[in-house]
Amino acid sequence: MLDVTTTIDDVLYPLIEPYETGMLPVSDVHTIAWEKSGNPDGMPVIVIHGGPGGGGQPAYRRYFDPSAYNIIQFDQRGCGKSTPYAELEDNTTQASVHDIELLRETFGIDEWHVFGGSWGSTLSLVYAQQYPERTLSLMLRGIFMCRKSELHWFYQDGASHIFPDAFEGYREHIPHEEQSDLIKAYYTRLTSDDVEVRRAAAKEWTRWEMATSRLFPDDSYLEKAEDLDFAVAFARIECHYFINAIFLEEAHILNHVDSIQHIPMHIVQGRYDVVCPARSAWELHKAVPSSQLVLVPDAGHSMGEVSIARELVSVTDSYC
Repeated sequence: MLDVTTTIDDVLYPLIEPYETGMLPVSDVHTIAWEKSGNPDGMPVIVIHGGPGGGGQPAYRRYFDPSAYNIIQFDQRGCGKSTPYAELEDNTTQASVHDIELLRETFGIDEWHVFGGSWGSTLSLVYAQQYPERTLSLMLRGIFMCRKSELHWFYQDGASHIFPDAFEGYREHIPHEEQSDLIKAYYTRLTSDDVEVRRAAAKEWTRWEMATSRLFPDDSYLEKAEDLDFAVAFARIECHYFINAIFLEEAHILNHVDSIQHIPMHIVQGRYDVVCPARSAWELHKAVPSSQLVLVPDAGHSMGEVSIARELVSVTDSYC
């Protein structure tokens, strides 16, 4: 465990600015935003953000030695600076895998490290399974394999037993007669033609997730639900993926795990992660025996927790 006086700034690298940014058309509908930071001649790493719908963050650059890594981020379809905003058409897991590979080809990179947490771990794993020859390593946090049991745990019944106070607002936003399938009920509202209906649902969906993301709740996380521009894209895209079972067969990642057995895999998992419980990380680790799993004893889900950040930096530093 860390000393209680240790802060996030003590374990992360200083904040840097991108040395290059741009927009890449990826379909007739979507254009994605991307950035590069760190060392242009360094080891390439693609950073895959969570959600889906969360968008990239300047803080993500801080998990890498800027003298050693060429740090590449992008905003997935419909979120962050990508356009069109909160668009669900042509927005699928397979489309995101296509976008990652198109970025690699566009930048002339032969192979790269893949870094992702939460939904970012899902997409990292699916990408690596499709393009194992392009993946130098998998650096993963808060494993989420998007199985029915995981979605039921967080959005219907499970995490609600630990955070009943936070769950109440999320549940009671939905009329009692629709509460037996909360994802479906939220999807109806998040895809409504009424902008106010969409915004109200997005606020409650996002607030529930932010309230449970850290071992010790943080008001700055709850404020994200008040940013309706963020919340609408985040909630709409997440719910769109989940109502469609992420457009893959159940247990897709474990079903295709043989294709990534040879790829170095590092898993950093908060012991008390309520959003993506440790069971999924444990099952992935058992399915890939060569993987390295760190169960962080004093952390929840967020990569912004000091103990999680320390372990992630230790992973990225191990390749320097």
